[in-house]
Amino acid sequence: MRGGRIEGPQSKRGVTLLCAMIACLVFLFMYFGSFFGTKGHSGALEYGTKFSRSLGWGSDNDGDGTKSDESIFDNAVRVKSFPVCDDKHSELIPCLDRNLIYQMRLKLDLNLMEHYERHCPPAERRYNCLIPPPKGYKVPIKWPKSRDEVWKANIPHTHLAHEKSDQNWMVDAGEKIVFPGGGTHFHYGADKYIASIANMLNFTNNNIHNEGRLRTVFDVGCGVASFGGYLLSSNVIAMSLAPNDVHQNQIQFALERGIPAYLGVLGTKRLPYPSRSFELAHCSRCRIDWLQRDGLLLLELDRLLRPGGYFAYSSPEAYAQDEEDLRIWKEMSALVERMCWKIAAKKNQTVIWVKPLNNDCYMNRDPGTKPVMCSSSDDPDTVWGVSMEPCITPYSEQMHKDGGSGLAPWPARLITPPPRLSDFGITAEMFEKDTEVWQQRVDGYWSMLSPKIKPDTIRNVMDMKAHLGSFAAALKDKPVWVMNVVPHDGLNTLKVIYDRGLIGTTHDWCEAFSTYPRTYDLLHAWSVFSDIEKKGCSAEDLLIEIDRILRPTGFLIIRDKPVVVDFVKKYLTALKWESIAALDPESNSESDDNDSVFVVRKKMSPHGNLKDSA
Repeated sequence: MRGGRIEGPQSKRGVTLLCAMIACLVFLFMYFGSFFGTKGHSGALEYGTKFSRSLGWGSDNDGDGTKSDESIFDNAVRVKSFPVCDDKHSELIPCLDRNLIYQMRLKLDLNLMEHYERHCPPAERRYNCLIPPPKGYKVPIKWPKSRDEVWKANIPHTHLAHEKSDQNWMVDAGEKIVFPGGGTHFHYGADKYIASIANMLNFTNNNIHNEGRLRTVFDVGCGVASFGGYLLSSNVIAMSLAPNDVHQNQIQFALERGIPAYLGVLGTKRLPYPSRSFELAHCSRCRIDWLQRDGLLLLELDRLLRPGGYFAYSSPEAYAQDEEDLRIWKEMSALVERMCWKIAAKKNQTVIWVKPLNNDCYMNRDPGTKPVMCSSSDDPDTVWGVSMEPCITPYSEQMHKDGGSGLAPWPARLITPPPRLSDFGITAEMFEKDTEVWQQRVDGYWSMLSPKIKPDTIRNVMDMKAHLGSFAAALKDKPVWVMNVVPHDGLNTLKVIYDRGLIGTTHDWCEAFSTYPRTYDLLHAWSVFSDIEKKGCSAEDLLIEIDRILRPTGFLIIRDKPVVVDFVKKYLTALKWESIAALDPESNSESDDNDSVFVVRKKMSPHGNLKDSA
């Protein structure tokens, strides 16, 4: 920032005032410059310009609070460059930034884990720079080899390898970090532990998928997600969840390995998943106090589990004989009994509870029994920013009548219209048509990508506006997994996606996503830019956030209005992206809409190494 120069004679008072202003401006520059840590660009923090609306997120509203009638895509100027953040921000997660919490002195209850929940930065603390990879960064090792090893340069943290060395979480092996498949409770391998759970439940051939009836799993306090990683070979997919806590890189390791995972915590807000999403919830030494706040956290698990769903709990309380563990076990047993859970199996150090198939037990409880039933006005699928309540969510009338979720076994589940489609007035025919249309579109995408990819190039995929999940369904035969994202303020179809045997989350694309930088190989943005324009949010912010999430050499597929594609093209140089392929509505004879398709690739940073010597 620059101070003005005095021209001509000035009074002493004027000189004093000007000096004070200069000193103030210098102080602000030094403070914010060191806080944001951008490098190589003196104009990195130009507050008040559209350039400064960045990774912290916000709207494009004018200063008086009114939104301009002009489209954010009109008259966009070609941008030549963005500043690059300081290396210390190479793992920045804007809405889960603990430094931000400390610096803003947010009054959060640490006992309730509020400091691990989302807290997005205000306007004056937003980043407007591109996140650099760590020095020596390499193209990630390909799946399935990545399940067992990753490049240490990509996540240069060995703290967990030393802290958990006796539990086989991970091993520091020179250039690589190796994952033997162990965990706090399963030192000898997740595969054996998973088989033991299946055996306890008398599943056929000790296979956890139970002939396709068990497909979606919620692993809370997942560590580096080896449990979820080893479930994949049984055609079971887990949403592995952990906070950005003292084991802060555990989810980063999980995603680097190519294992589905999400940053989150059982704190005060509902988790961003709809009710009745999972057949199995799992906690292995997850260090959660399930009795706190009248069983609030256990009731959140109850909301997420399907009728007849299981909770596998491996913890000292399930087997230890000391006074404190016996007390916890007694109180927890009484709580789950009032919740109508029953013990399905108990062996060694693990207990598995099972939920009822219908509402009969709830209706037969004594008057005044706690936890109480949730109000009929409560929508169990509304989750974004909604506080948890200490109540039991009853099943819908249809689920109660059916005595279960009514879902087909996997893999038929993927293409079978689920019962909850009717909540949106969507018919089976509409569902089947949507599946067919997206299969054609995805086939077209892969034709456009084919000159640049090999069968194992892409592993972690995000559909930024998933609707019914048909984009992900079309990828069923490829070695990928998809994080399906449903807008928090749109049609809440995420439960349909889970009912298809897929996973995903709710999100607001006016804010940064809860993931580490460089965690996805492919992002699919279908009308996402048009949607944020309607909300008055910044498309420029979204581009920088996409760059943060994408791995170097990763791809972005935009399917949107032609004006959006023209807008994005003006940012390619600044973002260091390259155009791979484009298709406009006129040249796309198979298109059933008026959208253009634009495929871009993120280039490797100067810090990185294109060679993948895995």
